[in-house]
Amino acid sequence: MEWLITTILLIATILFFWFRICSKNPIKIGQSAPNFEAIDQHGNLHTLENFKGKWLVMYFYPKDDTPGCTKQACAFRDDLKKLSDLDAQVIGISVDNTLSHAEFANKYNLPFPLLADNKTDISKKYYSLINLGIIKFAQRNTFLIDPQGRIAKVYLSVSATRNSTDIIEDLKHLHAM
Repeated sequence: MEWLITTILLIATILFFWFRICSKNPIKIGQSAPNFEAIDQHGNLHTLENFKGKWLVMYFYPKDDTPGCTKQACAFRDDLKKLSDLDAQVIGISVDNTLSHAEFANKYNLPFPLLADNKTDISKKYYSLINLGIIKFAQRNTFLIDPQGRIAKVYLSVSATRNSTDIIEDLKHLHAM
């Protein structure tokens, strides 16, 4: 009985923090995207400035090589030509390290950078960090950044399977404006 009560309390606490985090995101459309600096799976340094002049799809995901994250990454991989045709580049960000990112990228032939946010600085700047004390991971949020470095669209708690498709549709609409 004590085990059941402890489990219920733990689940309630996780849900409380999850919904609290999901409901807060002060990143607004039109504002300058927060700058970042991180290493990818190949050891290359990336900053927001590196992507100026192109659309940037910056997606945060919880953990390398998990079912939802794999679906999301592979959908971006499969849609990369369509995104590229819309002048967009893709980067994935999680709190996993570069070795984990390299194994994940190699296993699924992911041709875009996966940035290691080990210190959680980027996830915090984009209000996409779930912090449960000793356990920290990125929330599945995506930010579409325009060629001038401004937030064009914010996608919170996205669907792993529809994320890239939704972005392609939004980019088509933005290009038509």
